[in-house]
Amino acid sequence: MNDTIILSNIESLAYCLPEFIVILFAIIVVGLDIFKAKTPLVFWSTVAGLVIAGGVLLSGKDAESARLFYGMMAFDAFGHFFRVLAIAAALLTMLISYRYQDLERTGFGEYSAMVLFTTVGMMFLATATDMVMIYLALEMVSMPSYILAAFSKHNAKASEAGLKYVVFGAASSGAMLFGLSWLYGLTGQTDIFQIGNRLMADSVPSLPLMIAGILTTAGFGYKIAMVPFHVWLPDVYEGSSTPITAFFSIGPKAAGFAVFIRFFYVVFATPNNDAFWMNLPAFDWMSLFAIISAATMTVGNLAAVPQQNVKRLLAYSSIGHAGYMLMGMVLLTTEGIQAILFYLVIYYLMNIGAFLVVIVVYNITQSESIEDYRGLGWRMPLVSATMTVFLLSLTGLPPFGGFIGKVYLFAAAIHQELYWLVFVAILNSVISLFYYVRIIRAMYLDKGDDDSTIAVPTFHTVMLGVLAAFVILLGIYWTPLANWTKLSLQFITG
Repeated sequence: MNDTIILSNIESLAYCLPEFIVILFAIIVVGLDIFKAKTPLVFWSTVAGLVIAGGVLLSGKDAESARLFYGMMAFDAFGHFFRVLAIAAALLTMLISYRYQDLERTGFGEYSAMVLFTTVGMMFLATATDMVMIYLALEMVSMPSYILAAFSKHNAKASEAGLKYVVFGAASSGAMLFGLSWLYGLTGQTDIFQIGNRLMADSVPSLPLMIAGILTTAGFGYKIAMVPFHVWLPDVYEGSSTPITAFFSIGPKAAGFAVFIRFFYVVFATPNNDAFWMNLPAFDWMSLFAIISAATMTVGNLAAVPQQNVKRLLAYSSIGHAGYMLMGMVLLTTEGIQAILFYLVIYYLMNIGAFLVVIVVYNITQSESIEDYRGLGWRMPLVSATMTVFLLSLTGLPPFGGFIGKVYLFAAAIHQELYWLVFVAILNSVISLFYYVRIIRAMYLDKGDDDSTIAVPTFHTVMLGVLAAFVILLGIYWTPLANWTKLSLQFITG
């Protein structure tokens, strides 16, 4: 990556065309909202902007890698992968948001604009290669996210969620900024590639370098809900509107993993296919990340067991899945990082599908309790069947995509002889089966108060069917996804 051409500001603008399109449509949506445009027009304008930006992004995937804006950002296969995921997260979120009653009452135009602005921040964060740009992009993700968390103005829980998100977000940003400032003081550089080169070439004091590593880990760990920086997540997820919760669980989390991987691999790892924490030799970072991974999956899954609220259950489940993905970060090998990318795509599909079912049930019952899922297997057979697919895939059972995703993660750990970590992950998968099956049991084995069939909107039915089909397909034929994730490691391997 260091041999890649560095482009000036003017030359770099063309590479950011997808981001500019998203910004343009965010402004258009704000204008539509000012003039009191109806929800369908706002919705389709937002979807059109995301589709156009996605098309432009995909059409330029074969362009030559480059450093943009004099090294502030990178145009490469890795960044392209996460830019696609950012667009996909926003598009899926908008699709599941359509006809969601709480958002239509509060203001669909404002909501759509905030989703678009957050998406731009995620795209910039995925490509940032300078510490200044990393911080600015992280704030571009955080600021509209705070607004989204508290978006339901008449919901006290949403106000609480927004406040907690702001407080914890400010603390994590401060910790990360402090860590980045230590790195700048040690190396005199803000470009992460130059920092990595300086750390390899020069003798840097171990203690301040360790402090810098811990502080930056805290900042990035907050974004991906890594233990012990996860405490904000359950309340924020439960208090936010369900489409917003779904968006938080896939979009910002993926962007957090993008910057986490790029930053730590470039700054602290050896530049080869079998990377280790070479630039932090005074501390056993491999063992630390293995313990954090095990703790994250264990805390998330154990905390999910007693939950009666489906959204809160899925929130703790999200923490557990972050722990699984952190297995790929333990040794910073390309195999481990590919496993993270592979699992992220499948996690997108099964998690957004599960939240869409929560939305469908909420629109009918105005409740998110597991008790209200009793008998739904007979009242909403297709919805219940797809929910079963998503939950079993989240557990990691075959023949669903979640099983293949975990196989990739476990294989990466086994190849590095981290057998104990794989054992902990398998044990956690068994624990997760218990609380996921509680929902399935309620749908099929428990009798509800009403046996009448419930009509589900065709739009939701089709979307659930498509998501479930992809989850099943990726459990049977995953080669194209595996190839794409392997190609997306270009910034690492060459």
